Amino acid sequence: MCQYYNQHYSEEDVAAILQRIQDCVRDGNYSIAINEFRQKNLDFIRENNLTSEKQRRILLQIQTEDFCHSLQNTNIGYEYEILYVFCPQVTLFDIDNEEKLVDIYTKFNIIDMKTGSRVVVISFHERNKPIDYLFR
Repeated sequence: MCQYYNQHYSEEDVAAILQRIQDCVRDGNYSIAINEFRQKNLDFIRENNLTSEKQRRILLQIQTEDFCHSLQNTNIGYEYEILYVFCPQVTLFDIDNEEKLVDIYTKFNIIDMKTGSRVVVISFHERNKPIDYLFR
């Protein structure tokens, strides 16, 4: 595992982090990054016909056991941010309506603001590298 990955969390710690993330999703205070740097996210959403509501349901189905690790943001000016990686297994239907089981690599940034929290889903695509689960 990469030396920058942090798995020093208890199940209670991760449950609290996940609760914050999912509270933001439930309240509509989240966005999935879809820009020129996040083409994998856009391709994944399109290939699997994931409407906004399906995306939301996937995010709300993530469990504590899906946690992999956290890491420091390495982008200049954002080094203070901690990113959280979860990789749930979800049954999806592709564009041809064929069912498949997919590991979805999700990476979250929780942003604290004066008015509350907001979550940016930086990664939302099929897993494309090996991962280690903390609680499996």
